[in-house]
Amino acid sequence: MLEPLFLQPVLQEKIWGGTKLKTDFEYPLESDKVGECWAISAHPHGVCTVENGPFKGEKLDELWKNQPELFGNSKEDVFPLLTKILDAADDLSVQVHPDDLYGKEHEGELGKTECWYIISADPGAEIIYGHHAKTKEELAEMINSGDWEHLLRRVPVKKGEFYFVPSGTIHAIGKGIMILETQQSSDTTYRVYDYDRLDDAGNPRELHIQQSLDVTNVPHVDPELGIKEEGQGESSVITYIESDYFNVYNWEVSGMLNLKATAPYTLVSVLDGFGYISLNDQKEKVELKKGQHFILTSDIEKWHLEGDLKIIASEPGTKNR
Repeated sequence: MLEPLFLQPVLQEKIWGGTKLKTDFEYPLESDKVGECWAISAHPHGVCTVENGPFKGEKLDELWKNQPELFGNSKEDVFPLLTKILDAADDLSVQVHPDDLYGKEHEGELGKTECWYIISADPGAEIIYGHHAKTKEELAEMINSGDWEHLLRRVPVKKGEFYFVPSGTIHAIGKGIMILETQQSSDTTYRVYDYDRLDDAGNPRELHIQQSLDVTNVPHVDPELGIKEEGQGESSVITYIESDYFNVYNWEVSGMLNLKATAPYTLVSVLDGFGYISLNDQKEKVELKKGQHFILTSDIEKWHLEGDLKIIASEPGTKNR
């Protein structure tokens, strides 16, 4: 029987983390400051393990290397995408990520373009999304003088919204927000400002001012998304972004939804509900429930979903197939 590749998430403790990954998704937490669930990851800082089928117990990075046919024989050296759920019980640091060229030259890994689906947000919650500096000189002056009030662009957010965060975008997730993040497989983060917080040892967390000035896009321009929705009975598919690095979709299943593969493989996260998936023309159904994450491999050409489900799915963009 053909099955999706279900993955065991890797949980990461963070200074700004909380407990919603347990209360909302029932993941087993070992502390009350777990900020990130690396849900689909082959990055060395948190590699997921296959939970089912003939590859049960294998690490995703090894599977990528040893079974390339499952992923359409991609030319990429590393699995290019990473899916996370983040629980911001406190504000994240104000940060920026490099592009591929800078990331490979200075950090030895991919750059980081990412995007956010807002799973939940407390009333009044905000993100930092961009800045108000008009030139690099003005950016440097405002950072060095600590003029955060005038530099940083604050945006109120609510549940169900979507934000695209290209490399070079100054950003931060604010307190009281939970997101699903789709990103390039990179863990390079340059901190611009961290509210003068201290780590567990009582030391200020490291900032990366020169690197931030090197990579920040000036002036900030909001990217155009072109979000579109296509109905199928009571169900629908929302296309949030089609980019060089990833395409991201919302599958809203209310009854049934039939889909065909549009890329060599697809990453899938069940954010809410309960239902079933059947693959190709198989009669067998696989149960789906909130908090599961899986990959539909290249031998899966089409699938049928039924039930009541909210799913965020992604696939590699044209640049990394």
